[in-house]
Amino acid sequence: MTDPQPSHLSIARNLKIALFHLGSGMADVLTTGVWNRVMVADLGFSAALVGLLTGLRYFLAPLGVLAGRWSDTHTIGGYRRLFWIWLGRAMMVLSTLALGFVTSQLVRTLGEPVPAALWLALAAGFLLFSLGNAISGSTFLALIYDRAAQHQRGRAVGLVWTFLLIGFAASGVFFGVLLPQQEGTALGYSADALLNLFLAAAAALCILWVVSMLGEERRATHAPAPTPDNLERSLRADLSVVWRSPPLRHFLLYLTLSMLFAFFQDSVLEPFAGQVFGIDASQTNRYSAYWGTAAILSSFATLALMRGSGRFTHSSASMLGLAVLAAAYLTLSASSLLTMQALVMPSLLLLGLGLGAWNIGTLGLMMDMSPNGRAGTFLGFWSFCVTIARGVGVAGGGVLLEIAKGISGQHATAYGAVFVSGLLGILLAAWSLRRVKRASRQARLVPGDRFAAMFSLSMD
Repeated sequence: MTDPQPSHLSIARNLKIALFHLGSGMADVLTTGVWNRVMVADLGFSAALVGLLTGLRYFLAPLGVLAGRWSDTHTIGGYRRLFWIWLGRAMMVLSTLALGFVTSQLVRTLGEPVPAALWLALAAGFLLFSLGNAISGSTFLALIYDRAAQHQRGRAVGLVWTFLLIGFAASGVFFGVLLPQQEGTALGYSADALLNLFLAAAAALCILWVVSMLGEERRATHAPAPTPDNLERSLRADLSVVWRSPPLRHFLLYLTLSMLFAFFQDSVLEPFAGQVFGIDASQTNRYSAYWGTAAILSSFATLALMRGSGRFTHSSASMLGLAVLAAAYLTLSASSLLTMQALVMPSLLLLGLGLGAWNIGTLGLMMDMSPNGRAGTFLGFWSFCVTIARGVGVAGGGVLLEIAKGISGQHATAYGAVFVSGLLGILLAAWSLRRVKRASRQARLVPGDRFAAMFSLSMD
């Protein structure tokens, strides 16, 4: 099955589609932020158990590859991508409702033994949420691939990702309004108020996801006849292309390294400010807003540069982002090892600026590195690698911190070791990106190389 000829994607239509990830950002904050805080800080449950539930998405990420491949080669009800998107997001809305009812019940029975049925309901809710996220995430990217012309795909996915950041920021305000402090309650809020928050969130997510996807895929009147190539191809054969094609192989290395080390600081940044400089929680809680705002501004600036100059490509944006991220890690390292508190705020701003440009460029490269006819499979595979690498990066920063603390016995030295490691990892990712560019040029020079013709690269 070949991809249909994509049509022109206007800015207005692109913004409509981007509402999808506005909802995704809200859903992520609701589960890993609001629900996680309620369960651990307010109700006193084990952080390890809660983390296992919220981390189910990492274990189910491979299912995104399978959903993407199926959407490449089959239609369900006349739709290739949309069936999986609707199904996955419906599962996430249902799980949000379930989490709301179960968690509010835990608040009502605070201090009493928790029945096994409630734990099973929580596990089922997160299983549903994680499964829905896995099968709809990669197929959503594949829909963008189908929906936009080749020269528009970087802009399309970049705007969508920027709305994800906006979703992170907006949800903090939205959820704060829905769960105000209430005097005379043990936790500062009532069970009914918490339930209303989850109900309102589920309704908002449903509206955003439905509106964003309406009319974005045409229904086929009949299933296309499979070609001999599609009949003979297996998932293993599709993904073996990555290992046989030098540009794809180097891109996999770049994608894994850059994602891992970009988020190496994620779990240690706020504790670093508290333990090294004694900055209180009311200030460190704003750090994500600082670098997040910088990332949003950087994303829009990067998109404007790419739109205004044909020479500023996805590769250029990625390399620029890596350079700024390296500067952020260098500044954080100096701040920690030299105990210079004045460098903390510049580090946060550099971190956000670097993440914005790097994400726009890297997401565009993910589109470029997905061959026509196999976009769902490859985007599912890239998304799987991104999910695992980010999870390892977030956990790895914390693990290295504890090891460094045990060896040095000093907070400043331990955090400095984490930031220096992040700097070295980003430099290694930049080296691997240069290998992608070099390999892609060499592939074009090989006469009759079928891999060189599989994808068009936005390389310098």
